[in-house]
Amino acid sequence: MNLRVKSVEASIADAADEERSLKRSLGTWDLALMGIAVAVGAGIFSVGAQAAANFAGPSVIVSFILAAITCGLAIMCYAEFASTVPVAGSAYTFTYATMGELLAWIIGWDLILELFTAAAVLAKYWGVYLSEALLAFGVPLPATFEIGGVSISWPAFLIVAIFTALLVAGTKLTARVGAVFTLIKVGIVIFVIVVGFFFVQAANFTPFIPEAVPTDGGASDAWTQSLFSWMTGAAPAQYGVFGMLAAASLVFFAFIGFDVVATSAEEVREPQKRLPRGIFLGLGIVTLLYVLVSIVMTGMVSYRELAAEETPSLATAFRLLDQDWASAVISFGALAGLTTVIMVILLGLARIVFALSRDGLLPRWLSKTTAHTKTPARVQIIAGAMVAVVAAFTDVGLLEEMINIGTLSAFVLVSLGIIVLRRTRPDLPRGFRVPWSPFLPILSAVLCVWLMLNLTTLTWVRFGVWLVIGLAIYLLYGRRRSRLAGEQVSEVELPTAQGSQP
Repeated sequence: MNLRVKSVEASIADAADEERSLKRSLGTWDLALMGIAVAVGAGIFSVGAQAAANFAGPSVIVSFILAAITCGLAIMCYAEFASTVPVAGSAYTFTYATMGELLAWIIGWDLILELFTAAAVLAKYWGVYLSEALLAFGVPLPATFEIGGVSISWPAFLIVAIFTALLVAGTKLTARVGAVFTLIKVGIVIFVIVVGFFFVQAANFTPFIPEAVPTDGGASDAWTQSLFSWMTGAAPAQYGVFGMLAAASLVFFAFIGFDVVATSAEEVREPQKRLPRGIFLGLGIVTLLYVLVSIVMTGMVSYRELAAEETPSLATAFRLLDQDWASAVISFGALAGLTTVIMVILLGLARIVFALSRDGLLPRWLSKTTAHTKTPARVQIIAGAMVAVVAAFTDVGLLEEMINIGTLSAFVLVSLGIIVLRRTRPDLPRGFRVPWSPFLPILSAVLCVWLMLNLTTLTWVRFGVWLVIGLAIYLLYGRRRSRLAGEQVSEVELPTAQGSQP
């Protein structure tokens, strides 16, 4: 394994390179709104209903709390790293400073997978929700059209193009636009929660944890089973305590995205103070919203009624109570929700590629920033163009779980990296420190590994293929072209060259 480690001082020095530096313009509320923007998407109106219907019943409320705790543990590790090494790159940069170049490349490659897939998948869904929202207001507009037998999702291409242009124009401008959409969607969520409470009936919360029942056919398909079930031969079941834990694995992905906030560390004013505050403020607000939505949803109708629906959602609960007006409001809220998620993910994708290229693991010309806005315009445009084409012309829904496994693998390494950096560099100033280390970082890593084991075996196989491709790129290009390798070669060869002179 390549254990070349890039020092924290070197990472911070690179951030001062005028041609490859980012502008520090974000504050605490910008970060909090960014976290809310990326976590509160269309999923808040659907993921809880699906988890309640198929796994947990009313105990999905506890599932959300467990998922928030797991996410909070990982985010504490991100906050300590980001306040210690306040530069772009997130988990990639943190791993480079603790576990070496090879693992750093792997985690950077994983993050590209997570963010690229997420941006393409959500852009595709944005088109579907746009069509549904307009239809709810009596305006029919198809999300796709065909040319020569090829189906094209034009809204997906459009939304990615718009936010790519905004991100090139400047991070602060994009944050302001995102803040407007975020406030709109949070307002809609609060409105739905308040109205929904008038329909809550205590009887719907009983039984809080439904009795476990076996499911048919799940164990026979090795590809769709979770890796844990496949390895242990356990028969899948619905409900019960294990159902509640399985629901926690499902709803955890509603919190994915807070790691993206850490990629903006190099663009934050006073990052040692503002980064931890902004991340935790955003996580707290998101957790409260999700828990309140789950209480309202399971209190409005029985989980059995939700389970009878093909695709249960919060709108389903209102429809079962003959409140059809809610569909239009929820469709608009989901559209606003997805809009900001796409924006933040495109930002995170560009920052990861920017960090990799600045270190020489990808072509260095990608990391040049514009003189006026100090944004990585080249990589932002290239990444945006690729996402737009994939979202518009392909069926990206088949790769949805790849988003999850890429994120969780990053969470594991960041959690363990905290322990390593505490031992190797106890002298570094830290704006935030994870309490009860190493216990909490180890617990965070263990919980994230458990969630990874709950992903399907097919997802693991695809993940393995992606890692093999990434390893090949590193061995053929990054290993030799990295700046750290060049510096080490210079240190070795320079005395020989001097000694050979007459």
